[in-house]
Amino acid sequence: MIKRFKIPKRISFRTRLFMVMIGMLAIAGLLILGTTTIQYESQRENYHLGRLARKEFQIQTHIEYLAEKHDLMNKPVKVWEEFTSDFEKINKIHNVQFSLFKLEGNPIFIYHSPLEVVANNYKLSKSLLDKIKQSQGGSYVEHYKSDIDKFHASYKILNDRFSKPYAILFYPYFEDVSFSENELNTFIENLYQIYILLLAGVILIAYFLSKYVTRSLETIKISMSKMRLEKKNEKIHLKNATREIDSLVQSYNKMVDDLRDSAEKLAKTEREQAWQEMARQVAHEIKNPLTPMRLTIQSFMNRYDPNDPDIQRKVNDFSNLLIQQIDTMSEVASAFSDFATLPKPNMKDCDLVELTQMAVNIFHHKHIFFSSNKAHIYYKLDRTQWVRVITNLVQNALQSVPKSKIPRIGVQLFSEPNQIILSIMDNGNGISIENKEKIFEPKFTTKNSGMGLGLGIVKNIVESHKGTIKCVSKIKKGTTFTIVLPEKE
Repeated sequence: MIKRFKIPKRISFRTRLFMVMIGMLAIAGLLILGTTTIQYESQRENYHLGRLARKEFQIQTHIEYLAEKHDLMNKPVKVWEEFTSDFEKINKIHNVQFSLFKLEGNPIFIYHSPLEVVANNYKLSKSLLDKIKQSQGGSYVEHYKSDIDKFHASYKILNDRFSKPYAILFYPYFEDVSFSENELNTFIENLYQIYILLLAGVILIAYFLSKYVTRSLETIKISMSKMRLEKKNEKIHLKNATREIDSLVQSYNKMVDDLRDSAEKLAKTEREQAWQEMARQVAHEIKNPLTPMRLTIQSFMNRYDPNDPDIQRKVNDFSNLLIQQIDTMSEVASAFSDFATLPKPNMKDCDLVELTQMAVNIFHHKHIFFSSNKAHIYYKLDRTQWVRVITNLVQNALQSVPKSKIPRIGVQLFSEPNQIILSIMDNGNGISIENKEKIFEPKFTTKNSGMGLGLGIVKNIVESHKGTIKCVSKIKKGTTFTIVLPEKE
């Protein structure tokens, strides 16, 4: 079972234009949304880092003031602890919770610490100290994110008036995340509403714009679908067309003119070819009886004997044959003069054995052999056309045999219960495979002379008698033409 694949329907230009415009808007909206979100996050981050730096500077200034006032720089932790109350006031004044560490990481004051520092016995780890010391300006910011704590942590190395470090300040900065997220969500919702309104407007504009742009193309499409070779095609006239559409319309109108000219030339050529074909066929039909007439006259001249006691019968047969062929030419001429078809079959009951024997005897060739499985085979057909079929096939058989070879032509007639079979065999050069499919086509021939109408006419005659003809051939061995006539009605 052969599977049929359905060809997918192509998307129209109008639909493509509509989809492109909507797609461009969608992409632009996504880019705007993504860019805005990234920009907002960046500004929010910079804002909070700025607040962290300002707050850290205020705490640093306050701590440096107390350290210088009480001469705490480079003093042990116990000395610092004596002024714990002063440092606790910093938390209340600035509303913060800071921590202070020695340079080696040991705590001085602990009011708030990340979990990592708490887990390390409130001491800064060596890796964190290395990051702080390697940072630019002795300031390092790290983001802590856990289920409990989520904040920016700033570590700052404090220096005395001689730029000698003496402590590390830890300051945690907590963002108001809920406010930021609500602000961002509100902004995105407003952007979505504007974008939806914009999308609805663009859809309407794209719909009407695509319809306007493709209206001219639709007109051209309808006109092209109605174009026919056999009728007069109308030209297209559009007002206010764009330059591209106008160029397309002009090309279409030019094609209409060219098609009209081509149709006229084609009709003229077909009429000429019809006349030429009719002339060739009439010439072939007139020439066809001349060959047996010429052969009969030559044979009669060679065998004529005035003293032959059977001479009167032979003269009568000779005269009847000539009259029959002359009548055939007269029918062809009458048909041509009346612009009608070639002679229609004149169906009469005939003895195929006698008629075929007579057609074979026209050639008077000793290498033509005729045989039949019955003495008489009666069939209703056109005598003249049957003789024409036999003479055409026998003549082709003789011409297929090269001069260097003795011809052997066999004509066999068989009568079967349901059909009558005529076979004409030769020992000629045969027919090539590429030519075998063309031998019954009009004007096809492999001879140097002739018009190639003989076998085409033979096939038409056989088919007009509701019969069939086929050919079997082998190169250098010969060809057999077989005619099968159906049983009598």
